[in-house]
Amino acid sequence: MKKLIAACLILIAAHAQAQSTLNILVKDSSSGETIQGVSVILKGTGKAGVSDMNGRVIIHNIPNGQREVIFSSIGYSEKKLILVFPIPSNDSLTSVLLAQLRITESEVIVTSSRTDSRIENTPTRVEVLGTEEVAEESGIKPSHIASLLGDVAGIQAQQTSAVSGNTDMRIQGLPGDYTQILRDGMPLFGGYAGSFSLLQIPPLDLKQIEIVKGASSTLYGGGAIAGMINIISKRPKKGAPERTFLINQSTLKETNANLFLSGRDEKSGYTFFAGGTGQGAVDVNKDGLSDVPFIQSFFFHPTLFLYPNEKNSVSIGLNGSVEDRKGGDMDVLKGKPTGLHSFFIRNLSYRTTLDGSWEDKISANEKFTLKAVVSKLNRSISTNTNDLKADQTSFYTEAAWVKKSKSNDLVSGINISGEKFRKRSPANNPLENYNYTTTGFFIQDDWRIHPKFTMESGFRADAHNKYGNFLLPRVSLLYKISPSFTSRLGAGLGYKIPTVFENDIDERNYVYLQPLKDVKAERSSGVNWDINFKTKLGENADLAVNQSFYITRISSPLLHNFSNNQITFSNASDPLLTKGFETWAQLTVGKFEAYLGYTLTNARKQYDKNQPFLELSAKNKFASVIGYEFSKHFRAILEGAYTGNQYLDDGTRSPGFPFIASMLRYDMGHFSFVLNCENLLDYRQTRKGSTWTGSISDPVFKQIWAPIDGRVVNLSVRIGF
Repeated sequence: MKKLIAACLILIAAHAQAQSTLNILVKDSSSGETIQGVSVILKGTGKAGVSDMNGRVIIHNIPNGQREVIFSSIGYSEKKLILVFPIPSNDSLTSVLLAQLRITESEVIVTSSRTDSRIENTPTRVEVLGTEEVAEESGIKPSHIASLLGDVAGIQAQQTSAVSGNTDMRIQGLPGDYTQILRDGMPLFGGYAGSFSLLQIPPLDLKQIEIVKGASSTLYGGGAIAGMINIISKRPKKGAPERTFLINQSTLKETNANLFLSGRDEKSGYTFFAGGTGQGAVDVNKDGLSDVPFIQSFFFHPTLFLYPNEKNSVSIGLNGSVEDRKGGDMDVLKGKPTGLHSFFIRNLSYRTTLDGSWEDKISANEKFTLKAVVSKLNRSISTNTNDLKADQTSFYTEAAWVKKSKSNDLVSGINISGEKFRKRSPANNPLENYNYTTTGFFIQDDWRIHPKFTMESGFRADAHNKYGNFLLPRVSLLYKISPSFTSRLGAGLGYKIPTVFENDIDERNYVYLQPLKDVKAERSSGVNWDINFKTKLGENADLAVNQSFYITRISSPLLHNFSNNQITFSNASDPLLTKGFETWAQLTVGKFEAYLGYTLTNARKQYDKNQPFLELSAKNKFASVIGYEFSKHFRAILEGAYTGNQYLDDGTRSPGFPFIASMLRYDMGHFSFVLNCENLLDYRQTRKGSTWTGSISDPVFKQIWAPIDGRVVNLSVRIGF
């Protein structure tokens, strides 16, 4: 027996000696900076790992002998090394350098999933509009990001007011009320601000925009039934100061001037944005009413960053905006009202936001973050018939802890958010003041079960002071079928707190809004599945194809009814169901780029047997983009889209319509010139009929299903200094 035990110990010792460890640092070959999220696979051993936040990857228990080690990461050329284990102690191999691809997707780190993971390693499908797209948009539409988001497959930018220019972002066919909008991971928009939120965010101040489609309430709380849009601000880079001034002029009387500055040293840094827009009212179809409102706005956003040591960073920011927006009868807008020509709607808003965050990198794989923000919105609505003045104060605070290990990325935290609404005048308005507070706890785990398979499971528990408790589980699966094929499958629950400020209600009718009585929160369940294919077609060609499917069910959808000069609210007995799919392909050959996309949406109101189709939700939409870089100075883009029939609230269907845009960009030293034309074919809904009925003193507006502003040309000059 003793001999048998001794023999076993010898075998165990021999086996232990036959196991080795790979401990290596992965760096960018050009910058020398470490790279997070690099996949490292030891072929034929079943062993794999991912580089941590400091670029370090450690893999234990590697069988001795000659092994092929594969290093891969999006935006970098794959690298293969033949290593012999155990690696001799005198071997100089301590790091591996990866070279960026010639056409790089850049290092895309998504923050919306809270783990700061590379986009290709995130089980939740996140679409990112990166630095280049956002920067290009700042020259096309410097005043806001609504048109940029409207170019994304599955998102439909829909103007909801012919007078105020309100724009709705419909994701997967659902109205914009079901989309949660964040700024740096903090939800403060919507509510009394309505659909103005996206029209008040200039792109020059932004780094990237992250989009999660489908139920996302588990991530940041209520409101994200259709999806979530997270707008990420720029941060200063050490040794790379930025100084940019941009001016723009359009043929529709829009003038913009924006300034962005940033800089950083070892202990501190800053960013500063200031910008203004002047838009003259325009009656494009000459019917006496404005198709483009008068707008004067100013925005500023300074942020201070402090770096007391290598592990800690602090930021403190102030964001302010003032906007005066007025539309209606052109005689009134010109200062010449009469008894007949008296109609107008004016929105005057002031917003002040103070935010702060602290991040403590406890170790290479562990960090703690604390952030808080408070925002005050003062909005005055004036019309020729009535007024409404009110304030909305919103706040959000969050503490979160992230712990990364070899197989798991664990996130947990707590947040408290709230919204306080107070009307100032008129006193007899039936609207009730409210004060909402939500306390939420969340936990999420990214479990790398296998080098090819990752499961992300999450759970949130929210407690609302009026509408009760919400338990929100979510799960997402990532399967890397091969180096070219990747698939994601996700499912989750969501909810939305009722609000009287719906985007499709005319501001003149706010005086008729009745308090919310006997209504409950809307709840949703949804599933999203996609499969993605990427490959290289030779040395200078890349092809990417994505096919996704989705279905979302909303129970107890909130409805409003206008009768007897009262707008009342109730929950429908049957659900709202939207389903469909998105298909897109992107080809890059040298300096040539092409994109083709198609979206099918079937959105039905199961509570309405007479008109079951959801209004203003196009069943078919095609989009295409062709771009060519003639030289390092000159680039051209041609975009084309076709939006199919849309059902209207009277049961009729609008015709389908095309939309074509083009852009020329020329870079010369510190200057960048952009000449852009939207709606080249000058397609307008007003060519198919009037957008309003009744008298010009009290018009009743029809739903807007196509552009009404016609062809628009703008020229912008961007100066780096």
